[in-house]
Amino acid sequence: MSYKAKFRVWRGEGGEGKLEDFTVEVNEGEVVLDIIHRLQATQAPDLAVRWNCKAGKCGSCSMEINGKPKLGCMTRMSTFSEDETITVTPMRTFPVIKDLVTDVSFNYQKAREIPSFTPPANVQPGEYRMQQIDVERSQEFRKCIECFMCNNVCHVIRDHEENKPEFAGPRFLMRIAELDMHPYDVADRKDAAQEEHGLGYCNITKCCTEVCPEHIKITDNALIPMKERVVDRKYDPLVWLGNKIFKRSSSKS
Repeated sequence: MSYKAKFRVWRGEGGEGKLEDFTVEVNEGEVVLDIIHRLQATQAPDLAVRWNCKAGKCGSCSMEINGKPKLGCMTRMSTFSEDETITVTPMRTFPVIKDLVTDVSFNYQKAREIPSFTPPANVQPGEYRMQQIDVERSQEFRKCIECFMCNNVCHVIRDHEENKPEFAGPRFLMRIAELDMHPYDVADRKDAAQEEHGLGYCNITKCCTEVCPEHIKITDNALIPMKERVVDRKYDPLVWLGNKIFKRSSSKS
């Protein structure tokens, strides 16, 4: 069964643009991305949208649907009433290139700033030995498809452009936590998380967790544990005393 739906889609380039209204056919089983493609085919051939797999695994078709960050390919039309006007806009946190396509290079820049996996120097590739229990915590974070909706919804940069140079966002703070939890990573990531990547800006509102299409518990399993590790180092009296003794012993030797 098909029906006519009302769509309101952002059209424009750079910082200029407006919402345009469309009436478009919707068929049973379709998703929002299907409708965007139909608009391209029938009414707006120059409508720009980024997409790739159409299976919820590439993260390309991130957009805001009725004000909420979602994947266009995973948002079923059946979740809306037939008389509802569906508003589709680009992700607000990133600069608009054209229509629904945003410049997400901020995220790749932040990724480059994080040192890669750093194993012990005396352990060669192929010699890593670990139990499943050792990697279970960080394994969850590997499900990330880099849709960047968590960074898009984070108010630290969504509402404060000036914070972008100092704040890596939930996606890459999660990457730091993943590496810090890895049993074979020897890099010191706690100070960098706080001092270089803005962990302290996060006030654990859990908005990043709410929009994650892979249902990763970003706040509870990555950001809060990372904050606890940083706090332990800075303020736990036993850790402080141990560091003092270790430094004193090292200087004598």
